[in-house]
Amino acid sequence: MRLKTKLVLAITGLVFLIAGVLSIVYVSHLVDAAIQQSDDSNRMVANQVRFALHNALLAGLEGQTVDRNDKDQLRELVQKAIKDSEFLSATLDSANMYSTTEYDVNIVDTKSRILLSTFPDNDGKVLQWRPKYSDLLAAGPITKMREIYGPAKVFDIIAPLDRNEQPFLSVHVGVRTTLLQAVYEPSLKEAFTLMGFTLGTALVVAFLLSNLALRPLEEISMQLDYWNPTSAEGPSKKGEAPRLDTAERVSTKIEQIGQRMRNVEEVFSALKENLDQVLGNLQDGILLFTGDGRAVLVSEAAQRFLHVESDNILGLQAREIFDSSTVLGRTLREAFDAGVTLVQEDVETETGGRIQASVDFIYDDHTRMGLGALVTLHDRESVEQIESELELSRRMAAIGRLTAGVGHEVKNPINAIVVHLELLKNKLSGDNAPATRHLEVIDAEIHRLDRVVQTLVDFSRPVELRLQEQDLRKVIGDVLALADEELSMRNVKLEGRLPAHPLIVNVDADLLKQAAINVIQNGAQAMPNGGTLRVTLEEERKIAVLRIADEGTGIPPEIREKIFDLYFTTKSGGSGIGLAMTYRILQLHHGSVDVQSTVGRGTEFSLRIPLAAAEWGRRHLQPANVEETKGLET
Repeated sequence: MRLKTKLVLAITGLVFLIAGVLSIVYVSHLVDAAIQQSDDSNRMVANQVRFALHNALLAGLEGQTVDRNDKDQLRELVQKAIKDSEFLSATLDSANMYSTTEYDVNIVDTKSRILLSTFPDNDGKVLQWRPKYSDLLAAGPITKMREIYGPAKVFDIIAPLDRNEQPFLSVHVGVRTTLLQAVYEPSLKEAFTLMGFTLGTALVVAFLLSNLALRPLEEISMQLDYWNPTSAEGPSKKGEAPRLDTAERVSTKIEQIGQRMRNVEEVFSALKENLDQVLGNLQDGILLFTGDGRAVLVSEAAQRFLHVESDNILGLQAREIFDSSTVLGRTLREAFDAGVTLVQEDVETETGGRIQASVDFIYDDHTRMGLGALVTLHDRESVEQIESELELSRRMAAIGRLTAGVGHEVKNPINAIVVHLELLKNKLSGDNAPATRHLEVIDAEIHRLDRVVQTLVDFSRPVELRLQEQDLRKVIGDVLALADEELSMRNVKLEGRLPAHPLIVNVDADLLKQAAINVIQNGAQAMPNGGTLRVTLEEERKIAVLRIADEGTGIPPEIREKIFDLYFTTKSGGSGIGLAMTYRILQLHHGSVDVQSTVGRGTEFSLRIPLAAAEWGRRHLQPANVEETKGLET
């Protein structure tokens, strides 16, 4: 069934229901009014007849002597008085004219015998039992309608006449239901005519209202066709789908548009996730502004440059984001206010950092209207640091290749010298003691040279990583437990601070422990008079950072870039291998080592290790492409 048909039927049914209920109420009131009016008129007739009867008895019995014990004499005198009274007869004759619903009037004695009636044939007969009119008057609307439209009945209205406070005679006025029906039937026909007119009017009004109500739906359907043209073409092209109602078409189109929006939302969410991941990995800060100067895209690096959070930036104007109290903020704000493009402008911040800022305004090629602006922030120091690390990595690789070749070339002559030295010692034993002493010195130095060459070979040898996902807190906890007793003997207090939540990393625990112990031992050696060594593990931008800070003498700036070189050391008896090995271990784990030092105040090493792939969606760390060897020896 079409929606328009449903609306017409619903409105018509509602109007018909209201009109029907009102009509029933109206008819009910008509019936009540007719019954009540009939009761009033017929009761008045009964009272008039009783009054005439009373006067007739007074006139007929005046001067008559009646024996109280002779009831037949009394009945004859009463009947003669009633028959002879012209006033009473005239009153009975006028009753039919006064009441339209009165059927008959009877004067009855105590034995229900009719003494006088409007129907002469009833005189002397016994009046049959008839329901009281008061019962019909007190009945409900349905009972009244059923009595009136049911089989014809005569209801009785009684007006008693007492003698010496005892029942003597009574006047019975009969009211016939067919006469009641004839009284209010014209009003009933009028009510039903009104109902029919109302129903016809309701049909016309419902049809007009349905068209008026569905017109916005048709307009909505046209608008939906504009936004979703495929929905209008699909069913018509197939020719299989039945013609849908307006509401069904609108519902179908809305569902199609909703599905398209959900698909677009999924694509947008995926693109946004990829964009956030790309922006999160960028070292450069990027801010994108709309034509009215509001920020709609902010990278994570930009937050660090501006020292704000992206949630507080998005939607703000450029002048609200860039703080004029800082050099960087003032430079960018002046460029925005003046509409001037900045091309790799070098800005030195209050902390001494160097940032390269660019501001590009985007215009429409045709209208030349401003579409927005792009701000790029580039950390020059980070670039120089990366270049320095790359240079150090190249040097370490070159040293590795050199040491591997040198170790191989030197190892064989040393072995030959050791063999011939042993032969020479056997030949000179016991004959020349001074020569033997020199041979022992030569033997000791050759063995020391062999250990140095072996160290070179071990350092340059490829390492097989045994990567395993584990909580970095447990690894560092083992290192602290191992180093605490040794440091306490050097009067060094070890303070460790680990995070409350796990930091899952994919590492070779043994190598990482060795790297941390090397740095801790260097820190303890930098404090010959004792002090506090602080070891802190924390999370920073998807990176686990291990900070080891001492209170030693510090590292002079001129040698700071050399501390990770192989065999470079400033300590007597030092091998110069520990920090170089630490740097290499962190590189194998795709990490890095940073150092900050102030002469006279201490040094802080920062060991950075990426968190596990399973936790951040990164690729799993893979060991270096190495040969199978017995591993790194220390």
